[in-house]
Amino acid sequence: MLLNWILTLLVNAISLMVVAGYFPAFHLENVGAAFLASFILSIFDVFMKPILVFLSLPVILVSFGLFSIVINAVLLLLTAEVMGSSFEINGFGTALIAAIIVSVMNILIKKGVIEPMQKKKRS
Repeated sequence: MLLNWILTLLVNAISLMVVAGYFPAFHLENVGAAFLASFILSIFDVFMKPILVFLSLPVILVSFGLFSIVINAVLLLLTAEVMGSSFEINGFGTALIAAIIVSVMNILIKKGVIEPMQKKKRS
């Protein structure tokens, strides 16, 4: 369980750094800021995301789950707000695009790298 959480932090940090490398409106000061942002984002995911999902459940259902990306963008903006100048996102549109890219990268890394490693370790 702890290892999965650490791997999730690592994958999120890598994803955030990749997004920061391609979008000038998405700024991370350094690698440490990426890991701190990943940590704060994971805390928001545990405590705030369930509440936001519950409150927006009708919209999520009507949009076939696509509104979840908006929730992820809001959590990214909150993370940037907490971190101050070491993590900046210029605008909701940038946060929305970043949320999509981070989500896709997380899925690809987890499905393509982490899960095969865990299966290999079990057998």
